[in-house]
Amino acid sequence: MDKEDFKKYGYQVVDWLADYLEDVRQYPVRSKVKPGEIKSRLNPAPPARGEEMSDIMKDFHEIIIPGITHWQHPGWFAYFPANNSPASVIAEMLTAGIGAQCMSWETSPAATELEEVVMDWLREMTGLPEEMKGVIQDTASTATLTALLTAREVATGFSCNEKGLWGGPEVSDGNESNPGTGKEGGRRLRVYASKEVHSSIEKAVKIAGYGRENLCYISTDENYAMKPENLENAIKTDIENGLKPVCVVATIGTTSSTAIDPVHDIGRICRKYGIWLHVDAAMAGTALILEEKRDLLKGAEFIDSFVFNPHKWMMTNFDCSAYFVRNPEQLIRTMSVNPEYLKTSHDQQVNNYRDWGIQLGRRFRALKLWFVIRQYGVEGIKEIIRNHIALAEWFAGKVSESNMFELMAPVSTNLVCFRWNDGVTPHTELDRINRELLARINETGEVYLTHTVLSGRYTIRLSVGQRTTCRADVERAWEIANNSVSVK
Repeated sequence: MDKEDFKKYGYQVVDWLADYLEDVRQYPVRSKVKPGEIKSRLNPAPPARGEEMSDIMKDFHEIIIPGITHWQHPGWFAYFPANNSPASVIAEMLTAGIGAQCMSWETSPAATELEEVVMDWLREMTGLPEEMKGVIQDTASTATLTALLTAREVATGFSCNEKGLWGGPEVSDGNESNPGTGKEGGRRLRVYASKEVHSSIEKAVKIAGYGRENLCYISTDENYAMKPENLENAIKTDIENGLKPVCVVATIGTTSSTAIDPVHDIGRICRKYGIWLHVDAAMAGTALILEEKRDLLKGAEFIDSFVFNPHKWMMTNFDCSAYFVRNPEQLIRTMSVNPEYLKTSHDQQVNNYRDWGIQLGRRFRALKLWFVIRQYGVEGIKEIIRNHIALAEWFAGKVSESNMFELMAPVSTNLVCFRWNDGVTPHTELDRINRELLARINETGEVYLTHTVLSGRYTIRLSVGQRTTCRADVERAWEIANNSVSVK
């Protein structure tokens, strides 16, 4: 493709994207294709010779777009927001065009120094402690794995990276009275989280070598938040049994219900027993930009690591996860591998973010975050977040006023958990009725909601967070929910 063709199709793509962002509501929110339908229309073998861009674009519109679920649709109320913005899209285009590899200061000085600045901006915007330093990861799942690896190394004097993990049946010394001791004299390492914690925690525990059996789930209260007293009891029991408590994962905004774990009380326990405290605020962390929501962060002085995703609710397209640590040296010591071919004369003067995470290769993610914050300003971002929270509260109010629906969890930010319940139908039937109700709601194509299970009960979730969602869209969701009720 020469320069003129690049400009021709580039202009076409920009024109299409501008129309898409403006008119995305013309599409059904959720793709209506059946499994295998898209694949059946694709050539099973790669082309031997290059094809015309006009043919490729034609297939994009006719084959790919029908199979897209439109996360940027104003009727998107499913899962969690993954919104974007024109400013973020423009920055992503620039990032793709530049094609920089930002693993170190030497490979892209502007990328490194811009990342330092925007992460300091985010720390200030969210009210995190001044001593915490940030780095951009791809997702919260990666950030959590990074936290668990660092906690593991700190707890073992940085020996696991050198000698490997201890524990498990194959190294048991047969001492049943001390099940935590292995033949190398080490102790099984324990991680604690609430029963409502995100599944990425379990995955990270597995990958980091703790072992799934060493993830201790702590029961929750009536609001689905971790019970600190139960956490401390579990820690005491493990210590008595020769196990080593290493990390507690607290959540600000669980995926199922946006439950808020009491970080302050949990943090005091962690400090008492010398345990790493990681806070997962993947979606709800954006709400901390609002001064009136800073109480969610009470206990920040105890936090060792913290993550939230601007790519969820801050108009920054996927992927862009903000990870903060209190002691960067512990992170770097855990992650750093420094072969000769990566060494430069500037290494002692700069941050090389390849040493702050799992990846060596790094995208220029800071650029889109910089564009978004500058284009909207802090006050503009606050306005959007406040509006989304107000819309969720409006919907929750309608649920509370209704004699046909009930709230299933407190509304702390932008998520409403509810279900149909007339107060008469047997509980054994309510799950089936609400499952069918959700299917009918989504079949309209105008809105898309998802579900969870809270206290064993099927629950419908409405998550407000798409950039262009307005009051009329939420009102329409309420109208569709009411019109879709059919009890048989």
